[in-house]
Amino acid sequence: MTPKTEQKVHVGIGMDFETGGLDCRECACTQIALQAVRFDTWQVFDHCQAYIAPYGKADTGLPRRKVLRTRHEQAKEAGFVPMKYEQTALDYSAITMEMLRTQGVDMKTTAGEIIAFAKRSALSKGNQCKPILIGQNVTFDIGFLQQLMNYAGLVAEFEKTFAGTKDYYGNFQPHYIDTLTVGRLAFAADPEVTSYKLELIASRLGVELNDAHDAAADVTATLDILGIYTSRLRHASGEAITIQTKEKTRKHFKI
Repeated sequence: MTPKTEQKVHVGIGMDFETGGLDCRECACTQIALQAVRFDTWQVFDHCQAYIAPYGKADTGLPRRKVLRTRHEQAKEAGFVPMKYEQTALDYSAITMEMLRTQGVDMKTTAGEIIAFAKRSALSKGNQCKPILIGQNVTFDIGFLQQLMNYAGLVAEFEKTFAGTKDYYGNFQPHYIDTLTVGRLAFAADPEVTSYKLELIASRLGVELNDAHDAAADVTATLDILGIYTSRLRHASGEAITIQTKEKTRKHFKI
């Protein structure tokens, strides 16, 4: 009797950052939320969230342009240089500097907790079962995640823990699912949908989003939205897209 092959469990990690601005090379991370979800049952089985205490810039080995600096600038570089916390970004997320100072977790500690969270979220062994990142416009969040990993000196652990591949330049790029792109696939033919913002798509699909721009609430809504898309994929109904078969122009070809 042939032994049964163990079924692999694939998982995703919903992720959302609140930040001190839009530039991941200049602005700080202020809050992070993570939720781990099974792809087979769509069950969220672990979660964590944290405010991140104020921190300064670090030399991460990124390429820099050679520019002339004043003595004041040189002295500033030798000491503590705070990351940017733009007031517009803080107001957007309703996060204050006082909250970060009193409730925030050390940046390096937070980065370590992200790695630990991802490791315990992998429910099956093998590279194909490493967690995949999920988010709304998730490439924005990935930039800040890479910043944290660089600053904390955890790039090697990050590459070992998350699903991903090295690009042409040898840089690790994590695999991800972006609900923004999936939303465009789902609603591109609907003339009533003119924006794919999280709160608008959530409303369209009947998903509750009670506290938009809070990291934890945004992750919950993102996974709920992707869960609806997944359910529709598995139980297809309605008008189908017809794929036309094209006549081959060559009888023989090699790849």
